[in-house]
This record gives sequence, structure tokens and C-alpha cells, in this order.
Amino acid sequence: MNKRITNACLALLISGGLWSCGGSSTTATEGDTTATTDSSANKATTDTKEVSGVASKLKDYQTVKLTTDLSQLTDKEKQMIPLLIEAAQLMDDLFWEQAYGDKSKALAKAKNEDEKKYIAINYGPWDRLDNNKPFIEGVGNKPEGANFYPQDMTKEEYDQLDNKDKGSLYTIIRRKEDKSLEVIPYSVAYKEKLTKAAELLKKAAELAENPSLKKYLNLRAEAFLTDQYKASDMAWMDLKDNGLDVIIGPIENYEDKINGAKAAFEAYILVKDKEWSQKLARYATLLPQLQKGIPVEDKYKKETPGSNSQLAAFDVVYYAGDCNAGSKTIAVNLPNDEGIQLEKGTRRSQLKNTMKAKFDNIVVPISNVLIAEDQRSNIAFDAFFQNVMFHEVAHGLGIKNTIDGKGTVRKALGNTASAIEEGKADILGLYMVTELRKMKELTEGTLQNNYVTFLASIFRSIRFGAASSHGKANMVCFNFFQKMGAFTRGEDGTYKVDFEKFPEAVKGLTNKLLTLQGNGDYEATKKFLEEMSVQSDVLTKDLARLKTAGIPKDIVFEQGVDALGLTAQ
Repeated sequence: MNKRITNACLALLISGGLWSCGGSSTTATEGDTTATTDSSANKATTDTKEVSGVASKLKDYQTVKLTTDLSQLTDKEKQMIPLLIEAAQLMDDLFWEQAYGDKSKALAKAKNEDEKKYIAINYGPWDRLDNNKPFIEGVGNKPEGANFYPQDMTKEEYDQLDNKDKGSLYTIIRRKEDKSLEVIPYSVAYKEKLTKAAELLKKAAELAENPSLKKYLNLRAEAFLTDQYKASDMAWMDLKDNGLDVIIGPIENYEDKINGAKAAFEAYILVKDKEWSQKLARYATLLPQLQKGIPVEDKYKKETPGSNSQLAAFDVVYYAGDCNAGSKTIAVNLPNDEGIQLEKGTRRSQLKNTMKAKFDNIVVPISNVLIAEDQRSNIAFDAFFQNVMFHEVAHGLGIKNTIDGKGTVRKALGNTASAIEEGKADILGLYMVTELRKMKELTEGTLQNNYVTFLASIFRSIRFGAASSHGKANMVCFNFFQKMGAFTRGEDGTYKVDFEKFPEAVKGLTNKLLTLQGNGDYEATKKFLEEMSVQSDVLTKDLARLKTAGIPKDIVFEQGVDALGLTAQ
């Protein structure tokens, strides 16, 4: 998924100094002014460099219409979509509150329509594809905890706060009138919008013909009002024969750069591509075998993934909230709950129409600039689809709990966990592609296509910047592969895969990342990221050529009931 840290804070984040370089605000607009002080080490700092050229920045996004063939849906399923879109729009509003605060105040800072558009794309005045740099005059750095925490909260205050729910996915922290801290559940803090969203999900459930979908929607509605999401996550895992699907609620925790603890609201409305889903289904049965073959010591792969894991393809007809901010998600692996993953596995949803849009508009043009001419024929959508699919599969494999009792990997690695996990998924996914081809289980295209397309996609993701876990993970991969000689750069500035050395680099990085995760060693992980996520001047210049060529970094959507030709309920 596509989340961020500010460039100004990158060095401190990697070195463990996150609390001293920026925090969260009761309203994120408070983060626009004050500089860091010793007494409130969590305040956002003022950036004296004004970011200009918003009109040019808008060109970094290609507009894509989100639609699909709705003829495969029943009449009642079509009637459900407007209700789900309305609920998704509430998730969008809630993410605005979490990421910034008052949306209207953010838009009021714009001097023109271009700035308004760019604020809307970024859910605030910070550029998510440029290390969260401010692009509005007078706006300081983005608070590290977005709007989940008081801006002036210190690390000491947080540590001394005696409340077992302070680190919950589903609470925010605020100041009371006496300046002390209090923990507020989402169901209380966002009661009005969550109550309305629950009502919409229940209305959609009344129309649902699939019993499992009906159950999930009703349980999700309850979760909005109680902050108890596990039952609905388990019910979502049981969805198999539904043509319509929805992922909705507080899910990913990338927006919280202080603790990586708070879940951000988002929504995807999905229509299943049944033909492609049938092609993918057979791979789910191979996951335990793939887990056993991972090139790492047995103690780092002793966990067994749930047998109920699913692979399916969807067309997205609506994005909202976190997944719509900046770079857009092209595949989803959920739920994030480690217990559910071990018990029931995960659902890996490939977002085929969005994926194809990025491939056509971004990956292919990048390859025409940066990939050696004699390897451009290896750039293929099947390979891109496979690489992304097994990236998501890889999230469910490997290790979820540290080997020495430090708890979950996510908890032990703290604010370094996201980048390491995304890197693991990238590289372990490519390892699995390699093994499946050896097993004759993956036959479309060639392994050479997978490798060259993977390299081209690294350039795509690096452009998301260090504020993206995906961007940082791909920078680590690029540097590791370069050291291993997995590719070379020609005098003409194009890159060429070494097909003999590439597999060894895949194994080497797989081993390294899984070992870091299993050990749960925060300092070692921090050091590795610090050393391996530096972008060289040569690469910076090569990426600038993509900008000169007018190649977009990502996409934005024309979406909604009108785009789908539906009538609002």
C-alpha cells in the first residue's frame, strides 16, 4: 500500500529519532506554524522552502475512469453500489479528519484551482509523492502522527499515559481542558459519520443476495459502533462466491508515523473478475509448500499460513480515503491481524483495472526510457500482474512473530516495520514466481519477463519518494541488487538485467529481510534502512529524465455513480 514519511524527518526516523521531528495535531492546521522545541519534541517544524509549480505537479497524475462491465451483476447488486459509494464517501471524510483535520480549512489555503486540486489529491497541503513536502506557502512540515495525537505531545507524556488502549488501532489521543491526555475510541470521536455509515451498510445488506456478504456488511456496521472489528474481518474472509465486494473501515496504519499504531479509514468497492479469479485460485493451495521452501533458516519460517487463503481479481469502481491518497493501491492483502492470518490466511485481491492503467500509462513508458532496448520486449502485463499478485501473497508468508519472544514483528520493528514488510513482499513474491516457474505451475510468459518487468517497476515505485513505504522498500531493493550485480547501467543511461545474477540477488535479499523481521532487532533494521535507502546522484538524474519525458508518477480517478452509469439511491 502507499504511505508516507516526511523527507525532513527521514534521517531521524531511520535513526530512531521520530519523536523529535514532527507529530500530530488536534487539528492538523496547528502543524502549519510552530518549530520544534525541547519541551514539545513532537511539534511539526516550519519548512522555509516553499514548494512551487503545482500546475506541473498535477501532470504527475494521469486521470483514469473507473468502470467495469456491470452486466455480470444482478439488479440488487447494482442497487447496492450507490449505497456503498455513499458509505465510502464517509470514509473519505473521516480520513480527511485523520490525515489533516478540517478539509474546508485546507482547501481555503489554496490560491487557485490547481492548488485546490492538488490539495484534494494529497488530502492536505503536503505532496505525498515528494516526501510530504509542503506545496502551499506558509505551511510547515506534515505532523508525523497526522491528526491522531496532540501536536505538542511529547514522547515522555505518551509513555507516562496510563491507558491500555493508547496504542489501539481504533483510538485517538487528545488533550483535555486541564492539558492532560485522554484516549478516545473511534466510535466516540467519529460517532456521527460512523453511525451514518453503519446505516448505509445495513441498507446494502438488506439488498445482498449472497448470505456471506449480508453477514459481513451487518457485522461491519456493528464494528463501526463498537470498535470491535475481528468478527467482521473473519466474516470477510469467508466471502467466496460474491460478485460484489467492499473493503471498508479503519485498516492500514501507515499514516501514523509516530507509533505505526492508528488505523486510517478507507474504502474500495470491487466487482469480481470471475475469469481471472478462477485462474488464480489454484495458487492458494501451494502456499504451505512455498512457505517451506523460503531460503532462510527454519526458525524464520516455522509458522504455517492459514489454509483458507484466497487469490482473486477485481475491478475497482470506487476508491476512498487512505487508499486514494497520493499513489493508488493496485493490490490488497488483508486482514492485517496476525492471529486471523495464522488461523484463516488472508485474501489477496488483485485490482486488475487499476493495475492495467498503471502498466499502460507508467510502466511501459518508463521502460522505453530506462530499460535497455534489447530487453524492452520483456516488459509484459502478465509479468507485472504476476509480480504484484505474489507480492500480496508474500505478505501472508514468512514470519509474523519474532523468534525470541519480542512479540509480533510489527510491534518489535515499530516505525521501520512497514518499509521492511513491503520490501519482503516484493522480493519474496519474486522468489515465489521463480519457484512456481520451476514447478511448471506458472506458465504464462517467461521468467525473463518477470525479472525485467520487476526492474522497470522498481523505477515506478522509487518515484513515490521516501515518504512511501513502497518507495523506500524499492530503493533498498535497487541498491541491494546493484551491489549484487543483478543489473548493469549502460553508457546510454539504460539498465539491463543480468539473468544469471538476478536469482541470487533475489535469494540474498529474501534471506536478509526475513532474518531482520524474525530477529525483531529494531536497531539492526534501522541501520540497514539507513544504509540501503540512499538514492544516488546518478539515479536521481535518470529519474529526472522520466519527468522530462512527461511520464506520470501515478493516477487519479474519475469515479462514482455517474462514471458507472448508475442512479443514486
